[in-house]
Amino acid sequence: MDNIFTPALKRGDEIIERKIRYDSLVVEYNCLLLKAQNQHVVLFHEIMDSFTMKAGPIKLTIPLGSYTIAHYWEDRPYNLYIWRDNEGHYLGSYFNIVRNTYMVDNLVSFEDLIIDILVLPGGAHFILDEEELPVPLEQYESGSVKQALNSLLDSIDILLSQTISESEKLYKHKDLLPWLNNK
Repeated sequence: MDNIFTPALKRGDEIIERKIRYDSLVVEYNCLLLKAQNQHVVLFHEIMDSFTMKAGPIKLTIPLGSYTIAHYWEDRPYNLYIWRDNEGHYLGSYFNIVRNTYMVDNLVSFEDLIIDILVLPGGAHFILDEEELPVPLEQYESGSVKQALNSLLDSIDILLSQTISESEKLYKHKDLLPWLNNK
């Protein structure tokens, strides 16, 4: 799908992230635009409620006042959230396996396909939510989710390293501080 994002949008404009869950529930978040170029959009989202991600005995808590640098691609079967605390330190990352990502006007929308990957600061990563699938992963969505997952896992270290490095250069913490309510 061609990017039909309104060219008049600029950094800091309000954008809605719309996640359509597999059960059809729609969840929306208010975000701010960092970049919209070609088929790639980057949004900023302040964490207003602390939450904890769990992978077996491993827990990663994202505290109140942290923020997300979220990357969306129309031509990739995933999106990526990079979390930083209120001092700009990297907390971890999270990949969603998705489909039908599109960007129009002040909206980024995607369909969440349940499977996610949590990545800790040291690089260890964990596949999440496989137990929520309606059928085994090999059969789920005719195998397309397993294929997307395997492809992502094959390149996760390089992809994540490059994206985090680029994000730190382009979206400096000191420039984002005014966007945080809990400075």
